[in-house]
Amino acid sequence: MDDFIIFPAIDLRQGRVVRLQEGDPNRETVFSTDPAEVAYRFLSAGARWLHVINLDGALGEEKAARANETAIAQILEITSEFNAHIQVGGGVRSMEAIAHLLRMGVHRVILGTLAIQQPQTLAAAIARWGAERIAYSLDLRQGEVQIHGWQRSAPYDPAEVLARLADYGLRWVIFTDVQRDGMLTGANLDSAAALARDPRLRVILAGGVTHIEEVRQARARGLAGVIVGRALYTGELDLATLLAEADHAG
Repeated sequence: MDDFIIFPAIDLRQGRVVRLQEGDPNRETVFSTDPAEVAYRFLSAGARWLHVINLDGALGEEKAARANETAIAQILEITSEFNAHIQVGGGVRSMEAIAHLLRMGVHRVILGTLAIQQPQTLAAAIARWGAERIAYSLDLRQGEVQIHGWQRSAPYDPAEVLARLADYGLRWVIFTDVQRDGMLTGANLDSAAALARDPRLRVILAGGVTHIEEVRQARARGLAGVIVGRALYTGELDLATLLAEADHAG
């Protein structure tokens, strides 16, 4: 069986580590001004993957997005020390942007708006770099696909989107129920598990993961991993305990 992965989340905004509630940039909590220290702490606890989002990139704040790349570069230096990996998303909307992140040392690049609006670009990226290096983030609010940093809805059927992208070679999917993200209300396991029934896809659950039992259930129901954010920062969940649970289950 494939490994079940715990992905600690590091969301970057203006060089700080923050968490938003339901993706709302006006509902922000700052947890650190030192992203590299946060990455070191997670990796020291045993994490071998980090999930990093450039929120300014997702929101179209280009100057701040470039500043976040400095933080990403610092995180990459630390991940190399631990022989760990990083997946990065947020405002990646061209082949050039994908190539840039991969050259930096990012292991997997997460696409959102680009994959919806230009699926042929996702196909080209998978053809060039391989299916392990590209992911698609399916973000839903009340069942509607979200684009442009979760600020707009797009008139697409989620199942049809995934089926089409899988036809293009997509393997990795990150599923987020936006209304649960950053709310500590529990994740949408049922929807994620339904998506994971497609044998072509490996689905990672994000958005509201709060209890260790959700992590156990995610693995039992065929998901590839979980992304944990606010619950780690507030102490609701302990990373070392989650990692031990994932290893034990494997």
